[in-house]
Amino acid sequence: MIRVTCAIIKDGDKIFAAQRGPGAQQALKWEFPGGKVEPGESDEECLLRELEEELEMQVKIKEKLPSFFHDYPSFSIELIPFLCSSGTKSHSANEHAGTGWFAREELQKLDWAAADVAIMQFVLEKVL
Repeated sequence: MIRVTCAIIKDGDKIFAAQRGPGAQQALKWEFPGGKVEPGESDEECLLRELEEELEMQVKIKEKLPSFFHDYPSFSIELIPFLCSSGTKSHSANEHAGTGWFAREELQKLDWAAADVAIMQFVLEKVL
């Protein structure tokens, strides 16, 4: 099982999401940004590293949320979400086709990556 962190970055009534790049698995699907936990790295260290590498974004981690599990045809992941606040408003979409801040209604209209669908529902029920 692959351990993957993701950030639920909240600013007022909006949540940040990123659209996967055209060459990525599940290309152009929306996701909560993050990445794979490297050996010897804590979940928190992974999240901060991935956000810096992929988006040049700094966040403040507020809370670790319950893990979500998803099975793809050839592998399984444990998705470890963290509720965060944005430390920086500016960012770069180094590995993403697009990014944005979305209100509740907008989040529901995005075409989400399979593993992020359950987390998006959790966000709608518990975070927003």
